[in-house]
Amino acid sequence: MLASERRDQIAARRFFHRALAHGRRPVEAPPTRHPSTRGSSGELLPEACHIDAARQNNRIESDHSTLKARLRPMSGLKRLRSAQTISTGHALAQNIRRSHYELATDTDPQPRLATAFAELARTI
Repeated sequence: MLASERRDQIAARRFFHRALAHGRRPVEAPPTRHPSTRGSSGELLPEACHIDAARQNNRIESDHSTLKARLRPMSGLKRLRSAQTISTGHALAQNIRRSHYELATDTDPQPRLATAFAELARTI
């Protein structure tokens, strides 16, 4: 996740470079309507299958709905640093819930987040 003051070609390239440096290269690229993101994803991921079908981005947008629901009562975020901190913490919690880390993988999905933070507290 990258928060930027502007959504332009430079910010999009920086996002893709950082994302591609930390993991596997994606096989599919989700659709986007923003010109800066569309150009960057096409240049940096030429081997990926770029899907142009309607509503293919719904899974990604619905994943953001929980973050949007948390931010709505707060009337949004006023500073870029706040947006980065909140979105990074939210992504960590979502990844723990989905068992992307070796934390509390043997517990049920409901109490997984609390168990994972308890494990982290005992470790620290």
